[in-house]
Amino acid sequence: MAVKIITISRQFGSGGRSIAKNLAERLGYDYYDKEIIDNVALETGFSKEFVASKGEEAPGKSVFSYGFESAGVPGIMNGMTTNDYLWTVQRKVILDIAAKGKPCVIVGRSADYILREHDGVLNVYIYADMEKRVERILKLYGSSEKKPEKRLQEKDKKRAANHKHFTDLEWGFAPNYDISLNSGKLGIEKCVDILYGIATDK
Repeated sequence: MAVKIITISRQFGSGGRSIAKNLAERLGYDYYDKEIIDNVALETGFSKEFVASKGEEAPGKSVFSYGFESAGVPGIMNGMTTNDYLWTVQRKVILDIAAKGKPCVIVGRSADYILREHDGVLNVYIYADMEKRVERILKLYGSSEKKPEKRLQEKDKKRAANHKHFTDLEWGFAPNYDISLNSGKLGIEKCVDILYGIATDK
């Protein structure tokens, strides 16, 4: 199978974004990460910060949050909740990227599910043990009032809930991906080497 699109799903702090960016550069593929957020923000009129935050959380479950989210904006969201509207636009943006036909690497945003019917897609999941991830986020983002373990757990929980809500699939469940790599044991460069080898194997 000729690999045209590589989707990278990743645990927070696993280095998945670095792997994706390095892999795209090495392959000469287009790279999509925050560019997707930018495009969704442009199409919806919402701020990039709002789109980024909503894209990694499931709709609220309380009666109050449901009522607020369900209000919609007539003529703009067609009565959909904010989350559903953003998902619809995000899906369109990702499908448009795939329709260009140019090889690319896409980070997160449930691109693995959105492009499930496309040929030439390699779906990757990057993970690492807690110790390695704590070390990485402290180096990249510094410390905060929350313990790093708590930050990691909360971030991953939101990603999993969002993915489950819109795809009905378990985020991080190995059989839902083509390959899962432990970046904590393999290292960033080795992960890139492995994926590069798969993508260029004829």
